[in-house]
Amino acid sequence: MPDNVSRAFAPATVSNLTCGFDLLGFAIEKPGDTVGARLTESPGVTIAKITGDGGLLPRDPAKNTAGVAARALLETLGLDREVGVALELQKGLPGASGLGSSAASAVAAIVATAALIEAEATDQDKLRCAIEAERIACGTAHADNVAPSLFGGLVLVRGKGGSRVDRLAVPERLFCAVIRPHVEIRTEAARAVLPENVSRSEAVTQAGNLAALVVGLLRDDLELVASALVDVIAEPRRVDAVPGFDAARRAGLATGALGVGLSGSGPSIFAFTEGRGAAGKTGEAMATAVLDAADVISDVYSSPVGSPGARLVADPVR
Repeated sequence: MPDNVSRAFAPATVSNLTCGFDLLGFAIEKPGDTVGARLTESPGVTIAKITGDGGLLPRDPAKNTAGVAARALLETLGLDREVGVALELQKGLPGASGLGSSAASAVAAIVATAALIEAEATDQDKLRCAIEAERIACGTAHADNVAPSLFGGLVLVRGKGGSRVDRLAVPERLFCAVIRPHVEIRTEAARAVLPENVSRSEAVTQAGNLAALVVGLLRDDLELVASALVDVIAEPRRVDAVPGFDAARRAGLATGALGVGLSGSGPSIFAFTEGRGAAGKTGEAMATAVLDAADVISDVYSSPVGSPGARLVADPVR
């Protein structure tokens, strides 16, 4: 793109954290998406170019989360009939990976567009626009990916559509390993296997685990955190679709990981560890286990839990 461009990077995210279905999410260092934005003469939003997606994503801005998010921001500011913006999207995240791919595109587009037009957009404005883009992507308005990608950290989202976001404490020694097996699981398909109602026992157990996780983070009590990383509602109904999950969990726990679970709806798998070195060891062990059990290759990442969120960058982040 030309030099007169605003460019933003938005990181991948891990959501749910086992017991925090649709409530918890955190940002990781990499990977992520980069979006460049430049002004055009014609009002509205266009998508000039997409790279890194293998030709899979639509260029229609009404069907691409980056385009939907940028347009929503212009509409929020009352500029949709006055300002034209062309976007260039560089995908660093594959779709259907369980790492918030659609959210990262939306968030990066919002941050780049806001900087380009020097908008007085509030954080809440940006969040609402990103949530609207998620509605287009997966049919539901939830913020457990867009909020951490936008704001960074580990967040709790509540309220209608996840409109209330609170940042939670994260111990400095808490890291994560994330593996992304090279298979796809669509969010819509993963949600379809979930029950409309859960038992009283499941609800009480899940609420207790969520409360224990929050308290463990607040107190820097990794033993309590480890005991809380159990999902009795979503994960048991989803793991059959994730090749090698059980093997990855066993391998991760064998290295000393605090807990292992699905990232979002999968297929990505995360583990909490104490320290970056342990995260690297755990990630490699989980990836090897998935390869041995299911003959599926995985990308491996390690990161502090709750890394920085979206930000302006000079060049595309690779």
